[in-house]
Amino acid sequence: MPETASKLTGGGTVALDAAAFGHEFNMAVVHETVRAEQAALRQGTHATKTRGMVRGGGAKPWKQKGSGRARAGSSRNPLWTGGGTAFGPSPRHYTFKVNRKARRVALRSALSVHAERGSVAVFDAAVFKAPSTKQAAAMLAAWGPQVPTLVVLAEEEGNAGLSFRNLERVLVLPVADAGVANIVGAGRLLVSEAALPELVARAAGRNEKSEEAGS
Repeated sequence: MPETASKLTGGGTVALDAAAFGHEFNMAVVHETVRAEQAALRQGTHATKTRGMVRGGGAKPWKQKGSGRARAGSSRNPLWTGGGTAFGPSPRHYTFKVNRKARRVALRSALSVHAERGSVAVFDAAVFKAPSTKQAAAMLAAWGPQVPTLVVLAEEEGNAGLSFRNLERVLVLPVADAGVANIVGAGRLLVSEAALPELVARAAGRNEKSEEAGS
């Protein structure tokens, strides 16, 4: 499995850390993690009113017997127009837990796929002295054919983010927000030199180990 990435600024290649980019693809864990990330994005604010919530229906519409009609106790019955909803949705959350180790395995799997395919590249975001969509488009065009691209940046690289964000089929995310679903769904991965160490640390679990040691 190749452990180098093309460098779009200055040419050459950059060595990729095998701790993040040198693993086999684990479909089951990636699938679970992607489902969890997508479920967490759901608002869960949908709601309907039951027969106890809708207005009216306090009086029996007609007497129980003798009218020739079917018996009815309330006009708010779910069978009636304007009545409540039976078994309708109510506000809820869709999140479910994925263990930290599993999330790291999924992230390593996603990164390793890009490394294996040669669809990951590194660039120096400092070349964007000011926001320039033209410069960003030229960089991607020089890399190869246009495919859905994920650009991962460090927090302080605002000029690069403004340069890439308006390009078609390009998603720009800070390294802390780049999820497994984003990485797997991208046709290629472009990472800034400043964001690469943090991305590797997330995949390898180095940040969490240092925090545990400090505590």
